[in-house]
Amino acid sequence: RSTEEAMAATSAVPDGLGSVTPSLVVTPCAEAIEFYKTAFGAEEIEPRMTGPDGLVGHAEIRIAGSVVMLGDEWPEGPTRSPTSLGGSTSALFIYTDDVDAMWKRAIDAGAEVVFPLENQFYGDRGGRVRDPFGHTWGLGQHVEDVSDEEMERRMAAFYEQGSTE
Repeated sequence: RSTEEAMAATSAVPDGLGSVTPSLVVTPCAEAIEFYKTAFGAEEIEPRMTGPDGLVGHAEIRIAGSVVMLGDEWPEGPTRSPTSLGGSTSALFIYTDDVDAMWKRAIDAGAEVVFPLENQFYGDRGGRVRDPFGHTWGLGQHVEDVSDEEMERRMAAFYEQGSTE
């Protein structure tokens, strides 16, 4: 079978992945995977691709039904970890049916509170944590459907209080 025939018969998106799948640079990756298992109930779903230097070139985990790819930072690579950058440039959000339990597991596993877990004006109970590897995670549970009008009213009140979260 030719390359063209194989490409035509193959899905453009690999099985189990979404059209947009986050990929984290996290060092040390092997330790991060264990943290994500403990804190967020992650499941490692692909065999790790580990180089002769022991660095993880590629791994995949599933958290709450979503796949996250990850790998160690490597000197020749085009991306850096939050540790190297001195901060994270993005955040990942996990919605769960028991955010309080996940929050406790994350904190117990070593996550640092960025924004406390609270009921939010937009209908979620949520907060943000930073993992020991520098990545920021929003943890949330949708607890209330809020109409557009009520959202506008609550948002105005929120900003009047001087909150910037």
